[in-house]
Amino acid sequence: MARAALGWGTRDLAKFAHVSPDTIARLERGEQLRASTVEAIQVAFEKAGIEFIPENGGGVGVRFSRPKSQL
Repeated sequence: MARAALGWGTRDLAKFAHVSPDTIARLERGEQLRASTVEAIQVAFEKAGIEFIPENGGGVGVRFSRPKSQL
């Protein structure tokens, strides 16, 4: 969801997270990745303005941390 919200392809996310596009594909298939790799991907999203929302009864999700016009 976060990648789509930003309009990023897998190569874009891989570049910003400093991982390979294959790593992004593995993540999106639900494969297990190292915690440090997942953290690098999350940091890339957060730097781009994405906020991760914990489960609050309606499930986990993402949103922009500030209006898209301010990103």
